[in-house]
Amino acid sequence: MAAPDQRIRPVEGGLEPPRLDIPAVNQIFDLCRAMSLWPMTFGLACCAIEMMAVGMARFDISRFGAEVFRPSPRQSDLMIVAGTVAKKMAPAVVRLYEQMPAPKFVMALGNCAISGGPFSFKGQYGIVEGVDKLVPVDVYVPGCPPRPEGLLEGLFQIQRKMTGKRFWPVPEMPPVEGEQA
Repeated sequence: MAAPDQRIRPVEGGLEPPRLDIPAVNQIFDLCRAMSLWPMTFGLACCAIEMMAVGMARFDISRFGAEVFRPSPRQSDLMIVAGTVAKKMAPAVVRLYEQMPAPKFVMALGNCAISGGPFSFKGQYGIVEGVDKLVPVDVYVPGCPPRPEGLLEGLFQIQRKMTGKRFWPVPEMPPVEGEQA
């Protein structure tokens, strides 16, 4: 058995990724992270159907840098909570969030994840009224269920949060002199 002073200890200051003091390099890292988000499959209710639709050919989330939904939190950097979070499920949500490597982001997809759901769910003893009571949420996508375009817009907001600018949709370029619009 190893001596106590040779054991692995947690790094002081948390689990944030290392940052260099060179702004241009940090911008490149942020851009690469934003264009290769790995969302975690975490559908809890009917909003998960819309989350699945965004991965299909019509909406094709891979065009925007979020190619494959990962089954493991250790391979993910975006948790999309889609649906009603029951109090019995709350410890699992927190545990999965804690297992994600930094930098990590959370999207609350649908009214159930944002506020507990429709009025029939409000005040129920077994429902968490908003996933933000459990983990920090970066983007809220309202709807019951939200359309796939709403989820894509949430993805764009996450990318904007990472890089400071929006990439999609591509801004319209003004016509060049002499060309027809």
